Amino acid sequence: MTRPTDPELEPKIRDVVGLYLNPPANAVVVSVDEKSQIQALDRTQLALPLRPGLPERQTHDYVRHGTTTLFAALEVATGRISADACYPRHSNTEFLAFLKKVAKAHPRVKLHVVVDNYATHKHPDVQKWLDRSKRITLHFTPTSCSWLNMVEIFFGIITRQAIRRGTFTSVNDLEDTIRDFIDAYNHRAKPFTWTKTADELLTKINRKQNSDTRH
Repeated sequence: MTRPTDPELEPKIRDVVGLYLNPPANAVVVSVDEKSQIQALDRTQLALPLRPGLPERQTHDYVRHGTTTLFAALEVATGRISADACYPRHSNTEFLAFLKKVAKAHPRVKLHVVVDNYATHKHPDVQKWLDRSKRITLHFTPTSCSWLNMVEIFFGIITRQAIRRGTFTSVNDLEDTIRDFIDAYNHRAKPFTWTKTADELLTKINRKQNSDTRH
């Protein structure tokens, strides 16, 4: 038996991939998402550095000092993080506040924003604001396809290079590290090159769904 197919899978994939491969003229495309529940972990001992034949090592003992949620907007054409913010929560209120920040970072242009299907992104308050902001259009990735959101690549980079290896004495310390990393990242940022067409992705997804049989 195959999994039921999301009826919006194909049009949403074609919409998002089309923005990556053929962005609209005189418009900006950004990929927006939030990395939630980032923990400020204070290790009981400093990480042991790399040595010949030995990987970097960290103690498993730590103290939790709270969490933060990183919102980020990746500009597809440049690879830069054009807007970012840390909030204690990730409800529709924080998302709308961040969306306004993204709009401010890209004034007076048509703005296409790729987001996932998270319910807070479709909240009535968000929709009311969008109805007044005609230059901004949200494009939703299909359910279970958040990997289509290009900012996820950046979240992987900051996790590996700054968050996972860090030791933080407070949430403020964690957020300062995140901001410093983003500032340095933007100086060396390059655009990610999207290579898969919508047809190639749909073929691969359909093949995976059709091979998922139950006995």
